Amino acid sequence: MGGVNAAGRTSGHQAFRRTVLDALSAEEQQRTVVGLAAMMHLVARQEDGSWQDSHGNRLDTAGVADRFRQTVLDHTLIRRIEDEAFNAEGIPANRRAQLALDTPLTFQMRRRQLPEVLPETWQVRDLDSRRVEVSVPPGALEVLLPDHRQAQVRAAGQLPSGFAPERLYRSVHHPRGLSMAVFGASDCLGQSGLDWEALRDRLDPDQIAVYAGNSIGQLDDEGWGGLLKSFISGNRATSKQMPLGYGQMPADFLNAYVLGSVGATGAIQGACATFLYNLRQGIEEIRRGVRRVVMVGTSDAPITPEIIEGFRSMGALADDDSLKALDALSLLTDADYQRACRPFARNCGFTIAESAQFVLLMDDVLALETGAQILGAIPGVFVNADGWKRSISAPGIGNYITFGKAASLGREILGERGLRERTFVHAHATSTPKNRVTESHVLDSVARANGIHDWPVAAVKAFVGHSQGSSAGDQLASALGSFAHGYIPGIPTLDAVADDVHGERLRLPRESLAFRADAAFLNAKGFGGNNATGLLLSPDATERLLVQRHGQAAVAAWRERAAAVQARGDAYLARADAADFEVIYRFGEGVLEGPELTVEADGIHIPGYARPVSLAVDNPFGRLDD
Repeated sequence: MGGVNAAGRTSGHQAFRRTVLDALSAEEQQRTVVGLAAMMHLVARQEDGSWQDSHGNRLDTAGVADRFRQTVLDHTLIRRIEDEAFNAEGIPANRRAQLALDTPLTFQMRRRQLPEVLPETWQVRDLDSRRVEVSVPPGALEVLLPDHRQAQVRAAGQLPSGFAPERLYRSVHHPRGLSMAVFGASDCLGQSGLDWEALRDRLDPDQIAVYAGNSIGQLDDEGWGGLLKSFISGNRATSKQMPLGYGQMPADFLNAYVLGSVGATGAIQGACATFLYNLRQGIEEIRRGVRRVVMVGTSDAPITPEIIEGFRSMGALADDDSLKALDALSLLTDADYQRACRPFARNCGFTIAESAQFVLLMDDVLALETGAQILGAIPGVFVNADGWKRSISAPGIGNYITFGKAASLGREILGERGLRERTFVHAHATSTPKNRVTESHVLDSVARANGIHDWPVAAVKAFVGHSQGSSAGDQLASALGSFAHGYIPGIPTLDAVADDVHGERLRLPRESLAFRADAAFLNAKGFGGNNATGLLLSPDATERLLVQRHGQAAVAAWRERAAAVQARGDAYLARADAADFEVIYRFGEGVLEGPELTVEADGIHIPGYARPVSLAVDNPFGRLDD
């Protein structure tokens, strides 16, 4: 796994550790704070193992943790948006106005700034080769006046302050979401400890796939956002904005610049369930035997004025006025913004966030043969729509089906007692009044149907916000952290469970909960009726299943091979904790256009790939003789 969100880096469970920080040992707390301080460029690692701050002062590890702990806490997770446009400076805007001119207006300007179609009443006189004088007669003149609009939403789950993924490789006008995708996939490969080239050489290139995207596309200025407002803003559209704005571009970037994959590719969009939709695609293809390795992920960077205004106008976001009303405040402080997301409590809307999350899936035989680190297993993801709806954005009935199926699969694998006593839920938990009612009813209904009492429920959005299509990826990464560290993150913003929450069978803890689980349920409820629920098994449960399927000897041999892979992964994590990231971006390397290939009836040989692409296909339709 790899990626980044408002809590930090995904690999090594850094982001997870940030969400359960107070429950960890002093050593783990120190490791987490120091790693984040390095990531945020508060300190830099020196050759002798010491640290140096921006003023040149030398510090040991304990000194870094003591000095920068509060800074790290204040500038990670949900917080006041740090872009000044959302605060005192205001968001740049234009206001349409009509000027009534009592006398002629004369002004000078550059010739190239003249409108292509001059108003009929304008009189233009050349001053020189570059400048002109314009005279406008008395009367009405329509203009756009530069303006700044005060932001009505000022809280978001932003990447840790100072961390800029686009600075870690040769990015040229890349939208933020794509830079985050490049970092996330590189982090995933680094943490895996696997040699990607060696792994690729073991396989038919078509046995590898990438399913990655996002729910919105790239809508910042470097993508479709800049393209769509180029005319009205007076800026020129670039050749990159159109192609880089597509929602499947994270997969395209990984194929072209990170993995060099020629296998299957694509992106399935499902609003807030996008990560699980792509995960399901990868799982199904591995189960059918058509792929052996699949990288799955999403990367969303929706903290832009336009996207925020779109959600705010729907009444979906926790804006400043709603937060004030919720707590009867006249002024919001930084601490109030940090509490903006309140799943299952009295709340007023979700908090938008940015995140990139990637996982590497592999079939069990290949995982054992390569000694891959096994962080868990995903036996199934279930997707169902809502049927007839009044509002396209309102929740519906599909989530009862997806969660019911996932619980049924959990019972089949773990047994009734295992389902009841050793599972927990990662709820979608958006912090909207509708979600707290509808999702809690889904969870409570499934719990009742399966005889579950006191079912632990996590709501990671309370820490990192709602990253749209990446939100289930945040949940998956957090669940893997719970398996590794034995804690379920609490819901610290849950002062009291709201009266309309169906929580009789649910456990909604405020503090981190010590809990050893065999499985977690990942739930997503997306606009439009895009419901998905996935079952995630712990490493221990996965290993027990592997012993049943392949035998103790095969698993013992895997452990021996895994030691070297684990060591390489640990070496990467040590470097990453010092912000020595190994971002992979291979622009223009190994480019092939067709004539270099050897095309045969049963396969295609590609230079640089150890094995040919098999052209054998499954034909279930029968054969017509010549």
